[in-house]
Amino acid sequence: MKRKLSSYLGALAAGAALLTVTACGGGATATTAADEARTIAVEHAQGTTGNIPVNPEKVYTFDLGVLDTLDALGVEPAGVPEAAYPEALSKYGNDKYAKIGSLKEPDFEAVSAGDPDLIIISGRTAGAYEELSKIAPTIDLSIDAASPMESFKSQTEKLGTIFDKSAEVEEKLAAVDATVNETKAKAAGAGKGLIVLTSGGELTAYGAGSRFGIIHDVLGVPTAADVEVEGSHGEAISFEYIKQANPDILYVINRDTAVGTEGSAANPILDNELVQSTSAAKNNKVINLDPAGWYIVGYGLNNVQAMLDAVAASVA
Repeated sequence: MKRKLSSYLGALAAGAALLTVTACGGGATATTAADEARTIAVEHAQGTTGNIPVNPEKVYTFDLGVLDTLDALGVEPAGVPEAAYPEALSKYGNDKYAKIGSLKEPDFEAVSAGDPDLIIISGRTAGAYEELSKIAPTIDLSIDAASPMESFKSQTEKLGTIFDKSAEVEEKLAAVDATVNETKAKAAGAGKGLIVLTSGGELTAYGAGSRFGIIHDVLGVPTAADVEVEGSHGEAISFEYIKQANPDILYVINRDTAVGTEGSAANPILDNELVQSTSAAKNNKVINLDPAGWYIVGYGLNNVQAMLDAVAASVA
């Protein structure tokens, strides 16, 4: 009798080890075993990476948008890049978190020595994918500029699956959708907008389909000019261009502040007679967007909500 019972229990254990669970999150599948930790396979920008443990203990991320999402979900990374962190992420600049290179250049020795369970990269470090994959499971969660919000949601859902936070992700994405819908309803009648990046005294405009195109493409702010866009780059412009476009709302991002070369988020370069003659300036609609949030962090759960809120306030 004991032998039969033992055989029966052994069969049950073997069956449990073969149980496979498909998880939501756009290309992630989870496998559970009776006495083993769950692992998942994640589809990403450069293929599929398997054997990623659910709730990995030691995570390295080179992407500040991903870091922002992890922060929103209460997940503590072990390694982050050296960067000019915005106030919302300032704690990651301290020595508690291993520094694993810069936003663009991984320190392969530091990464290897740290022996992470998962490495997360994006566009700035995409070229290091193969080398980093030799060290630990690596996923490329780059945002697709052609469909940024869809890409952001898919990326966030994958992170929710990896860290067993799908319910929290669903709730926060629902809040994002609500803000998008409310803003779009107001944006159509709020006037035309122009997005300008200032850097070292130079001006660059960004329009629909650009790295900052969420303002036009997602939130529905009409464009004040037909801006030429090539990849992540905008169109070099002059003050005369801004005057001629005469936007009702002028969105300004100060790159110098974002990368830490200036101490103020203001843009004194736009205290210009030509700019001051625009409808935006006359109606107090020159909107200084958070430089680090828009230029450095980008698509993270907390930061996207903050970006949406800033545009929503501009069209209220």
